Amino acid sequence: MSDSKLAGQFFDAAIGLLTRVRDEEAESIAAAGAAVADTVESGGRLFAFGAGHSSLAAQDVVYRAGGLALMNLLTVPGVVGVDVMPATLGSALERVDGLASAVLDSSPATAGDLLVIVSLSGRNALPVEMAQNARALGLKVIGLTSVAYAEGTRSRHASGGFLRDHCDIVLDSKIAIGDAELTAPGVDAPFAPASTVVTSAIMQAMLAAAVEQLVARGVEPPMLRSGNVDGGHEWNGRVMTEYRDRIFYRH
Repeated sequence: MSDSKLAGQFFDAAIGLLTRVRDEEAESIAAAGAAVADTVESGGRLFAFGAGHSSLAAQDVVYRAGGLALMNLLTVPGVVGVDVMPATLGSALERVDGLASAVLDSSPATAGDLLVIVSLSGRNALPVEMAQNARALGLKVIGLTSVAYAEGTRSRHASGGFLRDHCDIVLDSKIAIGDAELTAPGVDAPFAPASTVVTSAIMQAMLAAAVEQLVARGVEPPMLRSGNVDGGHEWNGRVMTEYRDRIFYRH
């Protein structure tokens, strides 16, 4: 069987996007890493949030081997992914006004903490209000989004604003509107989305920058090891005990 032409094209597209992000977003990623390091060093807590498939990049940095132990998932019931029935309910909840405020008010997030909000379009009420309300509470907000949506679509929030308008630092994933990299004869819709690949890479790059900053400051980053290597569970147990007041996925 010969190699798939379309599979190769997708890899090329994803590599191209990753290269663009590496080159064009380097300064913003470094700034985001420094903000994460500031929060770790000052005793704050780290949170990540995403709705729908954007939640995958947020989940990828929580309780993860090789990841920062202090990163917590800020969950909104029904919008984390396709684990609700019907799956369309999650999309509908993203457009509900006031939901973000209720979530933040009942969460452990407080002034001095940091929240990373992942939203590809950044146009729905939930991520926009999440950013607005988090900043009002005194959190540092990093928004990971596609700026193309803010320039080529209409906001669904009453303010007319997008996620990028309410963040301390914006990371642009460079994903085109529609999130589909390929077209082919005989297929009426574009296909092969790359947003998960790119946003997850940006999240990991940001945390790598944070680790670099912490080491430069003489602060040992609280990292998790794989539980599938010898000594991993013991290592993680010590880290979770030491930082138990800043870790919420165990409670």
